[in-house]
Amino acid sequence: MPEIPNAAADRIIRNATGLRVGADAAELLAKELDEIGKEIAEGAGKLARHAGRKTVKKSDIELAMD
Repeated sequence: MPEIPNAAADRIIRNATGLRVGADAAELLAKELDEIGKEIAEGAGKLARHAGRKTVKKSDIELAMD
């Protein structure tokens, strides 16, 4: 189960398109956003550990997204 709620994904789609959103579309977007977020977080964590830190910083997230 994704950590991003389906309702949040629904709002993202509605705000971006102005259209109604099917439950299956919101569920799929939530799942995909969750996977993308986990990949970025894992990369940022590796960068923080490499720098000898126990804290993930904004710069780690920015580098992980590149």
